[in-house]
Amino acid sequence: MQRLDGGSAVPLPLRGAIVALGNFDGFHLGHQAVVGRAVARARAEGRPAIVATFDPHPRRFFQPDAPPFRLTTLDQRERLFAAAGADGMLVFHFDATLARLTARQFAEQLVDTAGAAGVVTGEDFTFGKGREGDVATLAGLGGQLGFTAETVGAVAMDGQIVSSSRIREHLKAGDPRGAASLLTRPFAIAAEVEGGARLGRQLGYPTANMRLGTYLRPKYGIYAVRGRLPDGRLLDGVANVGIRPSFDPPIELLESFFFDFSGDLYGQTLEVALIDYLRPEAKFDSLDALTAQMDQDAARARQLLATPA
Repeated sequence: MQRLDGGSAVPLPLRGAIVALGNFDGFHLGHQAVVGRAVARARAEGRPAIVATFDPHPRRFFQPDAPPFRLTTLDQRERLFAAAGADGMLVFHFDATLARLTARQFAEQLVDTAGAAGVVTGEDFTFGKGREGDVATLAGLGGQLGFTAETVGAVAMDGQIVSSSRIREHLKAGDPRGAASLLTRPFAIAAEVEGGARLGRQLGYPTANMRLGTYLRPKYGIYAVRGRLPDGRLLDGVANVGIRPSFDPPIELLESFFFDFSGDLYGQTLEVALIDYLRPEAKFDSLDALTAQMDQDAARARQLLATPA
């Protein structure tokens, strides 16, 4: 799959595409329905399928001081879109120039950039300066500019609409399985492994330390996790998400210990999926007490990860 710049014309083989258009942060069941419809139409009409997304998220542009809220990075979305059958990912850089475009100007850019033959969105999609455009606006502009516009209804689970907001609520409450049910996969943090003070190694638990970056902060605590190495290998483990209250100074990290693994992970980009929440962070009076609790956490994580969901 090709990653394409929303400010430049896409290559000729991908022009005339059916475009799934939205933020798609999280790429949950609702997002998958939109992209799935675009891919199905593209295949039926013999056209390429493109997923158009925005980076950074518009909320980050309009609310630069908002706490971190991302559920996926651009790289993660690219892999997810490819797995869903898209031929390309069109990335619109959301900046002051894009924010000033009227609904019509943005629709014109979509046609100029991708030569879109059809656009598929969710029913709540808005666009253009001041969010002046909605799905009805898009359909009207499509009639004028030569593309069809189709809307996919919201997806519900357990009587509630599937949304990124619901997923964030699950994660902030320490319910990664609840989030996974809406995402159709565990929430995963991808980042480069950094060097640390090697305190875990001294305790018999060498950890891979990763920054949380722009990701939403899930509830701090201890998790059963599953890591994916760059070569595709999967590693079960236990991780601490938080500030390590037993150590000074407090540093916010994702620290993962992988079972039955030895090797140098420094400088590699790992993806660590949060599977189960074990307990909150705690401060211990001694390293012996901390190590004893880590032994219990590791045993519990092994048990949970060996049990089918």
